[in-house]
Amino acid sequence: MVLEVAGEGSLPLSGQTILVTRAAGQSGTFGDRLRSHGATVVEMPALEIGPPSSWAALDEAIATLHTFDWLILTSANGVNATFDRLQHNGYPPNKLESIKIAVVGKKTAQSLRKRGYEPDFIPPDFVADSLVSHFPDQDQLAQMRLLFPRVETGGRDVLVKEFTTQGATVIEVPAYQSQCPATIDAHALAALQTNAINAITFASSKTVRCFHHLLTEAGIPGSSTQHPDEESDADLDPWHSLLASVCIASIGPQTSLTCRELLGRVDIEATEYTLEGLTNALIQRFQGSP
Repeated sequence: MVLEVAGEGSLPLSGQTILVTRAAGQSGTFGDRLRSHGATVVEMPALEIGPPSSWAALDEAIATLHTFDWLILTSANGVNATFDRLQHNGYPPNKLESIKIAVVGKKTAQSLRKRGYEPDFIPPDFVADSLVSHFPDQDQLAQMRLLFPRVETGGRDVLVKEFTTQGATVIEVPAYQSQCPATIDAHALAALQTNAINAITFASSKTVRCFHHLLTEAGIPGSSTQHPDEESDADLDPWHSLLASVCIASIGPQTSLTCRELLGRVDIEATEYTLEGLTNALIQRFQGSP
């Protein structure tokens, strides 16, 4: 869906049309932020969030929540799914006082606060790797049990591997599932095909993968095994040509790696790995551009 420009010509993103590839129903705040700086926003939902294939593992963990030392939450989706299930199971909220909560990122912390809880720990960098390296009481990890509600498939395993290596017992349970939509948004595809897009934003590796998948399923050929720079202009296929003049903007290092793997490049990466940081990176790129 194409949203109207909000802003005057003097705003830093005036004249820029930005494609937002967040989950359906989750692009509003980011889109509002971009529009407040003068951009035109085209929404292309690249993820659909839903329940896991089974609630059994999370329900079992909730029933034994008192046995865990920490609850690890790495996304707003994880917060919402976990606390919705706690409520569904009739878990008394005050009983969470016996467990500490660690979160990754401002958005995750904000979602937790909306549920009435203050995080006990937020790492200085908003990535999972930073959570491991800065985790408090590391000398006691061998005696700790950590509960990690997460996406059912497609998430990174760094947290589980690193904490387990340090001796902690990590129980990971599926709390939600994220999947690619069945089809690409028609307005977004038309905007790409008419060269109306100046930048595409990616806030996770999975949005990059689903973007790639949606273009492929739309009948636009592409290759994830050969870098476009290795092809001649004559051999460049339509899939790559759609992105030739588009700025590819990533929220952080892991998302950038996936952009390079599947799209062949990344043009800007946020310094702070948040949606605000991604917005600032776009402003730095486009401020003053016609």
